[in-house]
Amino acid sequence: MGEWMAIALWQHCAEFAKPGVVFEIRNADGQSLLTPCVQPLPAQPFDWKSPAKEFRAVPELPPERSSPIPAPKN
Repeated sequence: MGEWMAIALWQHCAEFAKPGVVFEIRNADGQSLLTPCVQPLPAQPFDWKSPAKEFRAVPELPPERSSPIPAPKN
């Protein structure tokens, strides 16, 4: 994983972007979210009480497959 960087540097996230990498954004309360490099910074989730503080590059996790939907019972 990459080093934490101040959120003020988010405008430069494209310099760190590459296939298989996303960014973890963290606030002062330790809450985090994953996002690709987008401008402007994504809106913070509704339950965040403090603004984004820092970010780092992290490997993108492979998608998880869900179980098939069961057939209806008639």
